This record gives sequence, C-alpha cells and structure tokens, in this order.
Amino acid sequence: MPLVSRAAAVAGVLVVLLFSLPTLAQAQVTAFRQAVAESAARDADLAAFYRARDFQGIWTGSDNAAKQRRNALLAALANAPAHGLPASTYDADQLMAELRAAQEPAQQGQMEVRLSQIFLKYARDVQTGILTPANVVPLIKREVPLRSRAGTIDAFVRSNPAAFLRSLPPSSPEYARLMTEKLRMERQLAQGGYGPSVPAGSLAPGASGAAVVALRDRLIAMGHLERTATQTYDSSIQAGVQRFQQAMGLAVDGVTGEGTMSQINVSMERRMQSVIVAMERERWINRPRGARHIWVNLTDFTAAIIDNDRTTFSTRSVIGAQDMDRRTPEFSDVMEFMVINPSWYVPRSIVVGEYLPQLQRNANAVSHLDVTDRSGRVVPRGAVNASAYTERSFPYSMRQGPSPRNALGLVKFMFPNQYNIYLHDTPAKNLFSRSVRAFSHGCIRLNDPFDFAYALLAKQESDPEGFFQARLATGAESRVNLNEPVPVHIVYRTAFTHVTGKLQFRNDIYGRDAKIWDALAREGVAIRAVQG
Repeated sequence: MPLVSRAAAVAGVLVVLLFSLPTLAQAQVTAFRQAVAESAARDADLAAFYRARDFQGIWTGSDNAAKQRRNALLAALANAPAHGLPASTYDADQLMAELRAAQEPAQQGQMEVRLSQIFLKYARDVQTGILTPANVVPLIKREVPLRSRAGTIDAFVRSNPAAFLRSLPPSSPEYARLMTEKLRMERQLAQGGYGPSVPAGSLAPGASGAAVVALRDRLIAMGHLERTATQTYDSSIQAGVQRFQQAMGLAVDGVTGEGTMSQINVSMERRMQSVIVAMERERWINRPRGARHIWVNLTDFTAAIIDNDRTTFSTRSVIGAQDMDRRTPEFSDVMEFMVINPSWYVPRSIVVGEYLPQLQRNANAVSHLDVTDRSGRVVPRGAVNASAYTERSFPYSMRQGPSPRNALGLVKFMFPNQYNIYLHDTPAKNLFSRSVRAFSHGCIRLNDPFDFAYALLAKQESDPEGFFQARLATGAESRVNLNEPVPVHIVYRTAFTHVTGKLQFRNDIYGRDAKIWDALAREGVAIRAVQG
C-alpha cells in the first residue's frame, strides 16, 4: 500500500477511536446506573434514594468523598464485633475482596447498592439493636426507637463519614462502660479467663487446702482480691468474698456457701454473654431517658431516681412473681401523679381468677374487700350469688378502701399504662428482707415509699415531707400531680456497671436474658477471645 494511503488509513482509525471514547464512557455509565437501579429496585428506601441521585454512586467512585465513605464503613465493620455484633455479617476483609473483584461497570453498580444495604443494616444494628424484643420475649413491651432508613443514608451523605458512623452507637455512659468491660474480658479470656473452678460445694473462714487456693486465685482473676500467697481462708479472702457477694447482689457475709459458690463458679464466657445482652438492651433504649427519670431494674429488685446520670435516691423493691401470668413486663412510660391513701381497685384477672372461687365457697370470703356494681356502688354480700356466675359473666368489681392494711399501702405512684403496672407501698414489709423479691401480681412494691414521695415532691414543694404527711393524716384519698412528669423505665439487666465502671451481675430471674442470648447467637453473635 502506498505510504500516503496507509497514513490516511491510520488517520481514519484514529478519528473513529476518538469519536468512540465518549460513546464507550457513556455506555459504562449507563451500565453502572442500570445495575444500581436494578439492584436497588427491591428496597423502596434505596430505590428512592438512588432515583433522586439519578442513580449515581456514593461508594464506588474514585473521588475523595467516595474513598472516605468506603474507608469509614470498612473501619466500622471491622470493629463491629467490639459492639457485640456478628463478625460474619460484617466481614470487612470479604467486602474488600468483593470490591476489588468488581471490575466491570455492572458489577460496580451491584457493589454500590450492596454497600448501601450493609451500611443501613449496620446502622440499624449498632444503633437500635439486632433483635425485635417482643419477638424474643413477649413481655418486653419496649418500643425500640428505630430511625428512618431513608433519613439515615441521606444524613450520612451530607456528613463526615467517620464521625457519622461513630455517632451511631448509644452515647449513654452505661453503654461505654459495658463495652470497655467486654473488651477487657475478651483480653482476659485469651489469657485463661477466671481460671479453674473451685472444687468445693462451700467454704468457710478458717478452711485451708487446694479448694481455698482455687477460690483465692479465682477471686484475684475476677478483680475482687489483691494478689496474695495465702492458702488459708483468712480475713483477706473473706473480704474478697464480701466484695464478690456485693457485686452479685448476694447477702454479704464473707462465707462461701452453696449460693455464693455457684456464682463464683460461673464461667467468664457466661458472664460475657450477660454483658453482650446488656449492650443489646442498651441499644433498644437508645433515646434520651430524661434529665430526671426513674430506673427500675427488675433483676436487682431496686427502684431509683436518677438526676443527670447520678442516683439521688434508691430503694428496695418487690417485683412480679415468677408465674408466667404475674411477671412484670418491661416498658417505659411517664409518671404523672401519686395517690395518697389510695383505694385498691382489684384487677379483673384477680377478681375472677382468685376471689370469685372463694366467694362461691363462702359469701363472706375476702371480707376486707367491697363488692361493687358497674356504677361503683357497694353491693351487700347477701345480694351477691357468686355461684350463679362464671369468670366471664361475673358482673361485679371489687375494691379495698384506704387504710394501712390496703394492698397498695398508703401511697401509689401512677404512670397510666395498658398493663396496669405502677409503683406502690405495701403492708407486707417482711418481704423486703429477702434477697430474691418476686412476689407481686406484677406491680412494683417499694420498701421506702414515703421517702420516694418526698424525693419526687422536693422539686415542687418547699416542705415535701410536711406536705405529704398533711395529706396522709386526713385518711382521705388524695391525688397529687407532678408539676414535671418523670419518665419511668422498667428494665431488666443481669449485667450492669457501677458509676466506677465495676461490673455487677444478677440472676436471670425470669430467664429472659437466656432467650435473648440464644436469639443473638442464632444471628451469629459469638464470644471471642482477643490477644492483647
């Protein structure tokens, strides 16, 4: 071919290539956007998000913003197990491998949506929990504060990526302390945990031998005893046992009886399960609790008033009995008022389930209660033929008027709710001396109800005690509204921390945390040992 002709041919090819490059680039963009649209189509929130962006990516570009988002997400996912989230769900290494393998525009479009899906799942899991509480334990009536998925990804795109992801977990001091303890326990587990269990059913001061050495070593490993070479159950070991008992909510006597020994021999893995469950529970309540709020921990049998994250009042409590129909539910509400010298309006379930059979046997049974009609008028016992009715057809109610013997005692604290649960006094004071206090029909009984009332009234009365006692002295039922209603949180924590950061553990009285752990394990959450 002549030289001129060959040059012309080459020039012609170059012209074709130059005019093809925009067409090729446009084809790649089209393939990417089409893959994004198709991959997001099954998720309404992501479909709307990408449609508003004309199906442009936020993760897979080569621009600095996309790189920052990718890096921040991968770093957060790598740290997911620290929050008690399943490592298999958030495998950052696997995700990076998939990103590198996505070379074609269509593959990159699919990865774009996959990253958004993982981001939204992580955001939900670390912010408000992996589980839906009521699906695991029906009596957990908590409304989890789920955030809008569309709002979450919109806010993320407008924010600093790393800072946004750091803001997702609960910001409560308790969550931070639990996480710190979890990480510490993981390092300790890699070094042997609590060590061998104590080979004895019980031990008392003065004992010596191999079992005492095992007890000593275990107390040291748990952080309740300074290092010592003693092989005798001396005063130092006794003090360590007392510290352990206090951390477990046990009777503090310094003697390692059967109950204390069974708790000492609980494995570190089991304790870590409780901590991880507590972190999940913190995520379920990831919203402002109120500068002043009431915190009722069922497993600890206590009710406390919290002001600006500090406990300003605490009292022992009695909770619902362990029968399935008496267990206290978990929920949050707002306390609006108290009733001094209250009447007890017997719940329908108790009227027909407990008292109707007694009335059918003896018309004068439960004589301390009035039988009332639909209008609230007292019906003479002789006019009530209880045997003529069934549980469903019994037309009467029952009520106990104000008195020191009233089932509610002399004051009740009301946060109206559909479960008919409230806090109240009780004439059965002897129950508060027991270590396990599960005896009520579901309501929370208080050991120091008057002091509890004074603490609440102190915000609105110059002389709260005098105000309360004056109302009490009348003997008449009296409603006192709280000028500033107080949030109430009825919770269930078998693991929690003292403000010093020290872990406390309690028994799983209703077996709820065991069910939650099983559900978390099914999601892939696992105990891990981490080399320090």
